[in-house]
Amino acid sequence: MSNWHDLQYLGNQLASTVLGQEELIEGILLGLLADGHLLVEGVPGLAKTRAIKSLGSFLDASFSRIQFTPDLLPSDITGAEQYYGEFGHGELRFRQGPIFANLVLADEINRAPAKVQAALLEAMEERQVTTAGMHHALPELFLVMATQNPIEQEGTYCLPEAQLDRFLLHLKVDYPDAASEQEMLRVVREERYGLKPAAQTVKKLPQATLLAARAEVGQVHVSASIERYILDLVRATRHAHRYDARLGLQIARGVSPRGTLGLEQVARAKAWMRGADFVTPDDVRAVTLRVLRHRIGLSYQAQAEGIAADDVLKQLLQWVAVA
Repeated sequence: MSNWHDLQYLGNQLASTVLGQEELIEGILLGLLADGHLLVEGVPGLAKTRAIKSLGSFLDASFSRIQFTPDLLPSDITGAEQYYGEFGHGELRFRQGPIFANLVLADEINRAPAKVQAALLEAMEERQVTTAGMHHALPELFLVMATQNPIEQEGTYCLPEAQLDRFLLHLKVDYPDAASEQEMLRVVREERYGLKPAAQTVKKLPQATLLAARAEVGQVHVSASIERYILDLVRATRHAHRYDARLGLQIARGVSPRGTLGLEQVARAKAWMRGADFVTPDDVRAVTLRVLRHRIGLSYQAQAEGIAADDVLKQLLQWVAVA
């Protein structure tokens, strides 16, 4: 685990910039290590954008931001063929869109129409863009952090279930504690008025270090009993009535096999981040809500009663035992 200290340093750098959002920072690191994309939900002003922009300043990676609006076109994200000509001769060349970056912030994704959302999510899944029959590969290090406002807000639209399933993690950002918010006043004041002392040059983490860390995550051991525990948790979302009849009525759609794979991979990353070379049940439980909460479809009855996916998953975590 030769790269563990480097990733811990990256996390500490983010924590010094994004105050009071430890779970968001850990989620970003888990997404980087598990090579998956993030869906971050919270009301405006909770440092979602600041977090991913700060990551771009501490990691040797290109960054782009896409503001999703109702009039956005798919080509505004992916790029398009453009005609270039001079002296009577011309040719079509592909102009890359903002999706061709290592770190992509898709801001307020649920304010855009379905075709635009689909264009982004296709690039996330295939790791390439296709225009005019030509395939254009995206970078090896490619992380999309999509933010969305709660769907109760005006002008927002629910993401389809098939699109939600392509996000590895669904992070929910809440208000910071009082001490962190007070510290924000000082930090932002210093930044705004130039009161902060000249900062030392920050050494950016090379992409090669992160890719090597991912390889180490892949070597983290997952025992047969842990595999069975992950399977039992996922299958419990599909057959919840076996544990409790009322709970079975609350789940309309269980977790897909993609969720099984994601839970195992993120549990590996969680174990690696604590310096271990094997996954424990606690590692699985620690990431279950973030990996599965957006993959469960609740019944109309559950939604009417104000029951959230987290409530259902917490009950299943109590009932499903380690094999």
